[in-house]
Amino acid sequence: MRLGINLGYWGAGMDGDNLAVAQEADWLGYDVCWAAEAYGSDAPTVLSWVAAQTERIDVGSAILQIPARQPAMTAMTAATLDSLSGGRFRLGLGVSGPQVSEGWYGVKFDKPLARTREYVEIVRKAMTRERLSYEGEHWTLPLPDGPGKPIKLTVHPQREHIPLYIAAIGPKNLEQTGEIADGALLIFPSADHLEETAIRHIRVGREKAGLTMDGFDVCPTLPLAVGDDVTGLADMFRPYTALYVGGMGSRKQNFYNQLAQRMGYEKEAAEIQDKYLSGDKAGAAAAVPHQLIDQTALLGPVARIADRMTAYAAAGVTTLTLAPAGFTLDERLAALRAGTEAMELAGLA
Repeated sequence: MRLGINLGYWGAGMDGDNLAVAQEADWLGYDVCWAAEAYGSDAPTVLSWVAAQTERIDVGSAILQIPARQPAMTAMTAATLDSLSGGRFRLGLGVSGPQVSEGWYGVKFDKPLARTREYVEIVRKAMTRERLSYEGEHWTLPLPDGPGKPIKLTVHPQREHIPLYIAAIGPKNLEQTGEIADGALLIFPSADHLEETAIRHIRVGREKAGLTMDGFDVCPTLPLAVGDDVTGLADMFRPYTALYVGGMGSRKQNFYNQLAQRMGYEKEAAEIQDKYLSGDKAGAAAAVPHQLIDQTALLGPVARIADRMTAYAAAGVTTLTLAPAGFTLDERLAALRAGTEAMELAGLA
């Protein structure tokens, strides 16, 4: 099992620290550094900044939002970043959610699975540097009866195959991800529930494509906080968990809420959502069960974190992405170092 880090969103007040965290992870031998985007900072700009100031660590988008870009533009971005980074780019894609897709990008949030499949097919075809033509439900290239003609990408990626990941939560999306992608980006993963909530669906998709799980990167992101007070550390993540379980998407389309329900928190997920959507964010955070946070984060002293890492490796995780928490840069760097120490203690390094 390998280690990665996730810097989250740039512009959240820790930008200088984030670069230092990425550089420390590079020095420690972490495998990949991911950056996110929603409706603030964009991921490619952040990743180019990080790649220019690191040496070995891969840089990856977690995620590039499908409604934000035409697929050919994503292929251009991926090829450029891979070339500039010396073959260190990983392309993570996702459909975002209905509020962002329709409210920010003006793109109807419908048929996300079919849209993702077509998008991936176009991106991959473009990056082969074939002349690009495609006929689908959502994209037709070139447009018919016009001046457009099939064009091929002029930039040469560093590698023939850039690893492609999809952010997936629901069973059908996970199955399709196993079928068409090189890896899955997971959030709120519990080692105790990973087989039933994710791996078995991915495996079905791999089998549908005539493939095994060999070479497929199961890549969940977990907050990491080091210390002796596990309850206090968990309380740090109450607002974060409440935001996703209670406030992401809409009442009918909140994939994180549905995931919490599949993990056995049906009543609690409903209460969190009710409070959050009514404006009671503090009440929503208080309603998050301690066990839900503890199951989906790495909390405690190094030995406890090492035990949890062992459980994730046994559950099928191949890249464990950490989001190191701390109120200061020194605390976040210490958390990164503790992650490496825990891996060594668990015998996974």
